[in-house]
Amino acid sequence: MKKVCIVTGGSSGIGLSIVKLFLAKNYQVFNLDITVSTVGNFYHCDITDVRQVNEVIENIAKKHRIDVLVSNAGIHFSGSIENTSEAELDRVFNINVKGAYAAVKAVLPAMKTQKDGAIILMSSDQALIAKHNSFAYNLSKAALASMAKTTALDYAQFNIRANAVCPGTIETPLYHQAINNYCEKSGANKADVHAEEAALQPLGRLGQAEEVAELVYFLASDKAKFITGSLQMIDGGYTAQ
Repeated sequence: MKKVCIVTGGSSGIGLSIVKLFLAKNYQVFNLDITVSTVGNFYHCDITDVRQVNEVIENIAKKHRIDVLVSNAGIHFSGSIENTSEAELDRVFNINVKGAYAAVKAVLPAMKTQKDGAIILMSSDQALIAKHNSFAYNLSKAALASMAKTTALDYAQFNIRANAVCPGTIETPLYHQAINNYCEKSGANKADVHAEEAALQPLGRLGQAEEVAELVYFLASDKAKFITGSLQMIDGGYTAQ
């Protein structure tokens, strides 16, 4: 019988790479997203709606053992605290944090019953460091790192592991959208900004979504059975500076 992995936000970027890799590893993958995808088993699901997330995951759990949850769905927002409205703060937290809360809470009953499970939360290098004009996003990613650690402690007794993956600058549609927004506001040249971002990384390049997916897969595998409550950096050395 195939193992089962649930991925939130699996229709593009890092999430899509995760879905593809787990499929290649012979998992049955369920993708919960608002953007339609033909890759994996797609469920149209608004992760900010806790009841909707719970219903979808309950339905999956009725037919399948849930081995892995990858809570990946998220958005980026640029702005200092003064430039972040209450509505914008709510939107970032509803998607990045409340969505993760909903997904993690929904898979726990099944994982507790089977006394096994791996939960991976998609945090960021900004769980450890600050970046300019990143008040709300930074706050939300730090919250996800905290969620991984508290969940790891609370559910270790059930052999449920929880870890956070903390990517640095990864070349995804979300990255390009953020660069485009910056260039529109500043008038900067996109090619120059892209080159500058690559130069900021000690390895001299941006990370790729497939590389993040490989780390997620490792954390979900039996090879990582003694890893829980950790923050796993994948940032080309950026936070080591």
